[in-house]
Amino acid sequence: MAESGLIEFEVFYDYLCPYVYRASELIEGVSASGRELKVGWRYFSLSQINSKNEGWTAWDAPQSEAVRGRLAFKAAEAARRQGQFAGLHMPLLRARHRDRLDIDDADVVERVAQDSGLDLERFRNDIADPSILEALARDHREAVTRHGVFGTPTFVFRDGTSAYVRLSEAVEPSEAPELFDRVMAVAAREPRILEVKRPTRPASV
Repeated sequence: MAESGLIEFEVFYDYLCPYVYRASELIEGVSASGRELKVGWRYFSLSQINSKNEGWTAWDAPQSEAVRGRLAFKAAEAARRQGQFAGLHMPLLRARHRDRLDIDDADVVERVAQDSGLDLERFRNDIADPSILEALARDHREAVTRHGVFGTPTFVFRDGTSAYVRLSEAVEPSEAPELFDRVMAVAAREPRILEVKRPTRPASV
């Protein structure tokens, strides 16, 4: 059954994650169908959660250190400061997962920002601002301490129910609403289902 009225949730995400790209395309397809969605995009660093270095954080690591995914978070927050987060979010994901570009490369990210209509001078200044990573630190810590997030994308609904959702492939826009309703039926409305995981069949079968 289709959801009616406003559907509101948050998604903890990392631009490096292909499952985030597929989930974002799904959400975009649902929105394009006329459904009313309010999505809070929250940062979650896979580099941080996968680090074995106790005390190290993706946000406090020296700028001279290459931290995978960190530049994209900076770019997203810089776009948010211009009120243009939505205009940069999908282009960044498509640059990485459709066009196979390196979004840890400053030139690539600047080109995406410029193509998305951002004020490039302001964008550069915000990227260079050390406080730009405070949002990443805040969101990531809340994800772990409040919701127990361990991977992306993780959906968190208004009642506190959360679900880690992985789609095997991109979804056609025309199919997005139906699939979204199925995801919502399990992820949001059936908290007794903790995990459904499909085995991978051996190649010889």
